[in-house]
Amino acid sequence: MTRKHKPKSVSEVMASIHSQDTKPEIIARHWLWAHGYRYRKNDSQLPGKPDIVVTASRTAIFINGCFWHQHEGCSNYSTPRTNTDFWKRKFERNKERDTRVRNELRSLGWRTMVVWECQLKPAKAEETMAAVSHLLDEARQEWEALRPSVRRHTQIPQDTPSPSPYNSDSQTDNLYMAAEDEMDYGSNDSNHYPSE
Repeated sequence: MTRKHKPKSVSEVMASIHSQDTKPEIIARHWLWAHGYRYRKNDSQLPGKPDIVVTASRTAIFINGCFWHQHEGCSNYSTPRTNTDFWKRKFERNKERDTRVRNELRSLGWRTMVVWECQLKPAKAEETMAAVSHLLDEARQEWEALRPSVRRHTQIPQDTPSPSPYNSDSQTDNLYMAAEDEMDYGSNDSNHYPSE
């Protein structure tokens, strides 16, 4: 006879979810390290403590969970059936914070990328990280092309709108939101992928 375990309460399940060193973050970090990229993780000196900071290309990468950051169109995009008002407010606050943090980073002269959890599943991880790599290389070349004295004082104008990973309608500024913004990795449309 097998022993039945008491089911975990919702609070126990939620308490076991970590905000750092998640499986998608580890997958992305291992890929970047194996391909020669050096980075800092969860840099507390930058707004929002980006998951991965590639200083050589002055780029902050956020690895967003599809549920917590509400990745529209993803199978993990859902709102719990109980206490829906709480969850809707929670998800809205998450989206607002994400936008605010990206804008703060841009005002400091940093580029930002969002990689969604579903894009790091085994079937898509290599393709996603190759696109991230391509954009990191472009950002690095652009950053290195600036004279050192200019680099120290470079800031992206505050009135430049930051593209949103939640809005798939705009087609601007793919470098700032490399892995999600307007690049649909599930699509067969080759125009979404960087050419080699």
